[in-house]
Amino acid sequence: MLDAAAARHEVVAVVTQPDRPAGRGHKLAATPVKRAAHEQGLRVLTPEKLKPFVDEARALRADAFVVASYGKIVPQALLDLVPVAFNVHPSLLPLYRGATPLQSAIRDGRTETGVTIIAMDAGMDTGDVLLQERTPLGATETYGELHDRLAERGAAMVVEALDRYAAGTLERKPQTVVARERGICGDEIARTATRPLRKDDLVVDWSRPAAEVVNLVRALAPQPLARTEYDGEPLKLVAAHAASRDDLADARLPYHTTSDGAVVFDRVIAPNRGPMSGEAYAQRRFAEVSS
Repeated sequence: MLDAAAARHEVVAVVTQPDRPAGRGHKLAATPVKRAAHEQGLRVLTPEKLKPFVDEARALRADAFVVASYGKIVPQALLDLVPVAFNVHPSLLPLYRGATPLQSAIRDGRTETGVTIIAMDAGMDTGDVLLQERTPLGATETYGELHDRLAERGAAMVVEALDRYAAGTLERKPQTVVARERGICGDEIARTATRPLRKDDLVVDWSRPAAEVVNLVRALAPQPLARTEYDGEPLKLVAAHAASRDDLADARLPYHTTSDGAVVFDRVIAPNRGPMSGEAYAQRRFAEVSS
């Protein structure tokens, strides 16, 4: 996003989180955004808190802000400094507002998602829609794959929004209008609102249908990964597929039955081990039991 935006517009500053301890040595590490900005010779600001940062931001005399995955709530006092603050959200707003739209859409078995550019307001992803693009959500697509695909598209859409803003052709549409045009009711908007993941969200419920379990595995891959136990051993599920119980007679891969069939473990992570195929895991477990 920075490359394309800086090539066509003046970037007066890049605001990102301060350096934080990272890795085993807990050494201070810059955010990827900070590193990318420095590579392009852009001014970088790293305020600890945003409310005291308002005066410094006002001095930048920016015409617009672009906010993407900043990680903190942007106070209204900052938003009031510019005519428009662009925000990239990876869903078809007003559906899937909040912190985990991609994971939630995959978990829910959606077959379509998208990217929305909004003008930020005081609410949680409630601002006017500026641009919106739909895309199919693949039946086997994981969170990581979808994230990377939509991030690339979202970056291009931000630049398009900036171009339209500079040309005076940018149109705004309230989300209430978008919802009415698409036949989305208030109950669906509320039902699809998302929140940060909790530990219990990662645990597989084997009383659910196989397709739902597989969707959960996809939604949590490659991180933080769905969790379960297999023969008493904690296991993280990297990839899995649904199967009927009739298909399991000669199964060489580990599996777990569900309310309507079974889920076969294609790739897993066992304690103190790296990712391995389900077959390799089954062979290791058989060898341990036999020894």
